[in-house]
Amino acid sequence: MFVTPAFAQETPAEGQLHTETGVAHDDGHGAAVFGPFDTTTFPSQILWLVIAFGVFYMLMQKVIVPRVGGILENRHDRIAQDLDEAARLKSEADAAIETYERELTAAKAKAGQIASAARDASKAKADAERAAIEAELSAKIAAAESRIADIKARAFAEVDTIAIDTVGTIVEQLIGAKSTAADIKAAVSGVAKQGA
Repeated sequence: MFVTPAFAQETPAEGQLHTETGVAHDDGHGAAVFGPFDTTTFPSQILWLVIAFGVFYMLMQKVIVPRVGGILENRHDRIAQDLDEAARLKSEADAAIETYERELTAAKAKAGQIASAARDASKAKADAERAAIEAELSAKIAAAESRIADIKARAFAEVDTIAIDTVGTIVEQLIGAKSTAADIKAAVSGVAKQGA
């Protein structure tokens, strides 16, 4: 079957459909005006505009604006609650910091007092131990000096005896004769007096 191209077809009669577009053929191609610009339809367009605007206004007033207002009010309330909670938490944190600083200051003061007391106690204990050691050393020194004096006194007492024995032995060996103990003792005493 052979199809004739559209440009080769005859122009259809009025009221017939055009085969290319499927639209009824109109001989007055530029005579029609675009619908919204047609002045004869202005009153109906304005009426529908007013009706559509009224419906839209009522819809906004009764549905959309209250919902948006409710959402904004809820958000405002929630933000206010969050700000109140933040302020409360900040005041609690400030109070906790103040308490911490006060306790830290008290702890430092107490630590200083404890350190001072420990230092004083340690110094007092060291002084007491030093005094006890000094007293013990003084007692030992006094005892030692007493013993030394006793030993010295005995030594000096024995010096006379040793000197008398020694002089007696020396005289006997030099002279060959024995001297009496009284003569030797008198000679030693006389020499000791002259040396003093």
